[in-house]
Amino acid sequence: MKIGILGAGSISDTHARAASAIAGASIVAVHGGNAARAQRLATTYGATAYADLEGFLSHQPMDLVAIGSPSGLHAEQGIAACQRGLHVLVEKPIDVTVERADALIEAADTAGVKLGVFFQDHVQPDLMRLHDAVQAGRLGRPLLVSARVKWFRPPEYYSQSRWRGTSALDGGGALMNQGIHTADLLLWLLGPVRSVSARAVTALHPIEVEDTVVAILEFENGAVGTLEATTAAYPGYRRRVELTGTEGTVIVEHDRLVAADLRQPADDLIAGGTADQNASASSPVVSDAGGHQRLFEDFFDAIRQGREPRCSGRHARQSVALVAAIYESARANTWVTLSP
Repeated sequence: MKIGILGAGSISDTHARAASAIAGASIVAVHGGNAARAQRLATTYGATAYADLEGFLSHQPMDLVAIGSPSGLHAEQGIAACQRGLHVLVEKPIDVTVERADALIEAADTAGVKLGVFFQDHVQPDLMRLHDAVQAGRLGRPLLVSARVKWFRPPEYYSQSRWRGTSALDGGGALMNQGIHTADLLLWLLGPVRSVSARAVTALHPIEVEDTVVAILEFENGAVGTLEATTAAYPGYRRRVELTGTEGTVIVEHDRLVAADLRQPADDLIAGGTADQNASASSPVVSDAGGHQRLFEDFFDAIRQGREPRCSGRHARQSVALVAAIYESARANTWVTLSP
């Protein structure tokens, strides 16, 4: 697989590290808004750096692009790649509006190429076991979920970026950027959300969008829950998800299942060991690229086998729709019902 890296920030470095660790995969082209960073990344992996998007997309041979540019550019750039017949694996969120997500999904369908999104939870071993357990009914009927993403970002995280914390390119703040992984996880585990009520505030950082949000969720399966996301919780803590069903409760910290207190034996759900230290609680840099590598490997297999990737564009659209509903509720100060 010959891969183009679209973007030159820290997450694109993660994409490049993850892909290059796979036998038979190579980085062949790089394009990013920061030309110096793009050149450094290209030099590191023996690729060609391009100053313009058209030149990058014209590189031959190239099978797919991994997009790590600002969130508000994902659909625009992904559509351009699809139109060149390139498969697209895009960083979360798929884009910052449902309309743009739909446009990218349609472009991939029209071109007959694969579209996947980097949601690493779908390939984390503990979370995969939890997902299978929930689907098998081992927790019984879901009743209550509490999800907390209480992270911290220093002022320079926003001030030294041209796009973070902006409506146009970030699409939101702590929820759209950081909390969307957990929104996606809840949807993956529990299914669609029926309605939401939320409050969003800019509590600490001088940015255009929220840095703190609290939402109440009503799921279609009857469960209720809360979702908190912030980048103002100094010094930052691991994500925590507590899920209760009629047969017991499970607790996740970051990407590890740390408790499974069920009526029936659940020792097989706990793998042991300690939680991954790379929790992104206080730093945006991803030190462990293992999750991204597993997503690349799944995406390669999806291309070869002609199947949907583990986290497809259509699935990723759901989390953007949920975030959009939460923002709408916070603005209107009312409950918002999601479209089926």
